[in-house]
Amino acid sequence: MLGAVRGWNAFVLLTYLAAGGLACLWLRELGLPRGAALAGGLAFAIAPYRVGQSVGHLLGPISILLPLALYAFERRLLWLAVAAVASIPLSGQVHLALGAVPFFCAYALVRRRDLRTWVAVEAAVASAVAAGFLVKTTTIDHSHLAGGRSLHAVSQYSAGWGDFVSRHKGHEAEQFVFLGWATPVLAAVGLALLWRGRRGLALVLGLGAVVPIVLALGTNTPLYSGLWHALPPFRYPRVPERLMPIACLCIAALVAFAVARSRRAVVVPALAVALLLVDLHVHVYGASAADAGNRAYAALREAPPGRVLELPVFMPDLHYGSVYQYYDMQARRERPAGYSTVAPRAAYDLLRTLLAVNCGRLDAAQLATLRRLGVRYVAVHRPLFRYRRVQGTSCTPPPARRLRSFPRLAADGAVTIYVLPPRR
Repeated sequence: MLGAVRGWNAFVLLTYLAAGGLACLWLRELGLPRGAALAGGLAFAIAPYRVGQSVGHLLGPISILLPLALYAFERRLLWLAVAAVASIPLSGQVHLALGAVPFFCAYALVRRRDLRTWVAVEAAVASAVAAGFLVKTTTIDHSHLAGGRSLHAVSQYSAGWGDFVSRHKGHEAEQFVFLGWATPVLAAVGLALLWRGRRGLALVLGLGAVVPIVLALGTNTPLYSGLWHALPPFRYPRVPERLMPIACLCIAALVAFAVARSRRAVVVPALAVALLLVDLHVHVYGASAADAGNRAYAALREAPPGRVLELPVFMPDLHYGSVYQYYDMQARRERPAGYSTVAPRAAYDLLRTLLAVNCGRLDAAQLATLRRLGVRYVAVHRPLFRYRRVQGTSCTPPPARRLRSFPRLAADGAVTIYVLPPRR
């Protein structure tokens, strides 16, 4: 078998092939020549935002459901189109579904207005709403998000106008919305050309590109605030950029229409592909050691029963906690912390009381809390302490100072696991 790391890498690479291939097939169904369709498929596959959301996030891979739904609709595989649309909220990407469902419906009604189309649209809306309601009632309503998020939370993730032309991915990964420099211009040309003969399709693709871009600005414009107050579903997402895969697909399609107008069936598509590869090239991937077979966690796997607390403690909605879930594959233990944006309020309250342990403040009350939770082991991950900005503490002493007086189970590299003293 490939293993967890190689398996994930292979999965992500295959999603690039699927994204480009499905977009190309869809564009071919719209009557575009092969070269133009290939250029459009490439533009969607390597769209910087889609690429950025494929690094440790499921939004990138899930975005392939958009061209799949449109391709299935064009091929009159309406059951597949409905299933693709409904799968978006079922995958957990409920925010994307808020834009994907109306986009699909508008596209379908522009392309055809027969009875089967109306049935497909109604089925897509009903299934997506049912899927979204299922996610809400089974997950969101039992989490700290039951009452929604504030506009202040949205403002922390809102992109700025400059982010659309900045090729650099800073520490705020969610605000990375680079569109390229030449690609938007080429898409604008394609929109103008498409408007001359197919205005309905041009309107859908144009709005599909512009609306997500405007909404990605979040609270930097008054529009998002109005939607937040008027439409209750918009009170739950915190990252307004999550609709950007729709814009990426529409921009890719408009690029394909621009390329298709050339009479040079080979030269121009080849030049367009070269331009896209240069214009949309970004550095978002990097090599990192997976630390498979960590000897400290191997010792924990063989140790007596007991839960484990990993340090530093992160609040549940911070993705740094997902590091601990990776080590859970090496030593299956229950833990009070981890990464989940839909964790219950009780988890937030508990972890907030444990933040002081990051600074080595492990007093009798906190020890009693850990014992009550059944925590017997504490694993210290030293490299993660550099993220002090997100720990909710402003301490400067060495981390987990008091833990050094406790028995040490094992250590390997940057990980040290301690055993808490028994109750006296």
